Amino acid sequence: MSQTRDLQGGKAFGLLKAQQEERLNEINQQFLDDPKYSSDEDLPSKLEAFKKKYMEFDLNEDGDIMSLKRMMEKLGVPKTHLELKKLIMEVSSGSGETFSYSDFLKMMLGKRSAILKMILMYEEKAKEQEKPTGLPAKKAISELP
Repeated sequence: MSQTRDLQGGKAFGLLKAQQEERLNEINQQFLDDPKYSSDEDLPSKLEAFKKKYMEFDLNEDGDIMSLKRMMEKLGVPKTHLELKKLIMEVSSGSGETFSYSDFLKMMLGKRSAILKMILMYEEKAKEQEKPTGLPAKKAISELP
C-alpha cells in the first residue's frame, strides 16, 4: 500500500507538495550548475521565487492547460483555450499540451520575451500600485456624459 493512500486530505496533499518541491529543487540545482546561467544575477533567489509561483498554480504537477488557465485568470488576464495552447507552444519543448517546470524556467530566465514572462513580471508591479481612495473628484454638469 502506498504511503499517500494511508493519509487523508490535507496530509496527503502536504506530502505531495513536499515531493513536488523536492523534484523542483533538483531542477533548480541543474540550472544553478549550468554554465549558461552562471552570469545571471541573483539566480538562487529567482529560482526560489519561480518555484513558488509554479507550485502555486500547477497543483498536480502535470503542467497542463488548466494550470496555466488558473494562473492567467488569477493574474487578471484570462485566455481562451486556443490562446493558451499557443502560449504553451511558445514556451514548451513538447507537444503544446503541457509545459514542464524546466520549460517554465527556460522561459523565465531566457533572453527572448514570452507573454507569460511579461505578465508574471508586471504582476508584482501591479500589486504595488495603490488604488485611489476616497470620493471621486467633483465634476461640473458640462463634464457629465
